[in-house]
Amino acid sequence: MTTPETATSPSSATADATAPATGPGRLGSLGPVGLVLAGGISVQFGGALAVTLMPRAGALGVVALRLLVAAVVLLLVCRPRLRGHSRTDWGTVVVFGITMAAMNGLFYQAVARIPLGPAVTLEVLGPLALSVFASRRAINVVWAALALGGVFLLGGGGLSGLDPTGAAFALGAGAMWAAYIVFSARTGRRFPQADGLALAMAVGAVLFLPLGIAESGTKLLDPVTLGLGAAVALLSSVLPYTLELLALRRLPASTFAILMSLEPAIAATAGFLILDQALSAAEAAAIALVVAASMGAVRTQVGGGRKKRAALESTGLEG
Repeated sequence: MTTPETATSPSSATADATAPATGPGRLGSLGPVGLVLAGGISVQFGGALAVTLMPRAGALGVVALRLLVAAVVLLLVCRPRLRGHSRTDWGTVVVFGITMAAMNGLFYQAVARIPLGPAVTLEVLGPLALSVFASRRAINVVWAALALGGVFLLGGGGLSGLDPTGAAFALGAGAMWAAYIVFSARTGRRFPQADGLALAMAVGAVLFLPLGIAESGTKLLDPVTLGLGAAVALLSSVLPYTLELLALRRLPASTFAILMSLEPAIAATAGFLILDQALSAAEAAAIALVVAASMGAVRTQVGGGRKKRAALESTGLEG
């Protein structure tokens, strides 16, 4: 939901560190659009796999495993430098890590109670709201109305069709996603490459591990649980970051952001195929409305940025 005009993508930063291990050869042959879609599929099918793991490890246990494995992989790959950073730098990365942990924790609590597709649809309202407010254009009233219409349909016409606690968790995850975007940009400006993201992931893992242990205890040490948790981390974090970097080398950021707006639809597909979570006609229409609103908001934001640059160029003020 972001472009370089609003935030620095942590996905691209992470992939910058992981790309050499993958190489642009076979993956690059998919084409940039194919890479983005493959990344989205990986994230959402990783989420579906996480739902199947919850009976074994609990929602908090799954989050702890995902953050821990992802942190270990990123720290080994990035090998971030610990010295030479100011208190402000460390404060930023700690808040980023807290935000990341909260976003994952709230989202997994949501998918433990409501289907994956509706959960992602509600979650995406966070970055959608950030995009709408950042643009400040009248057309955003249309996108906001579309999104609200989607939420109304998703709630069965009275916001009672979904478990209210699950819906609240999903909306909370959306708010944290918006904060995640803001702090990922700040962290990216203060730390080179993916160092900040690796450190923030470690912060999130340290914070969440006690919660996971408290809920699941020795269940987290089960080899099958550990293996599935590692698969969730790779599908939901490491692999998508690599694919997104390869795509961003050849794909305009505006196109990338629009493709990312398809996440609710991909999530609904993953929920149907993996979890047998069928959608009603109203729920499918709701997801379509939110996807349309997300795409429209991104296009409006990108268009506004281009017009602003053109105006600066015409007055000779740019640069």
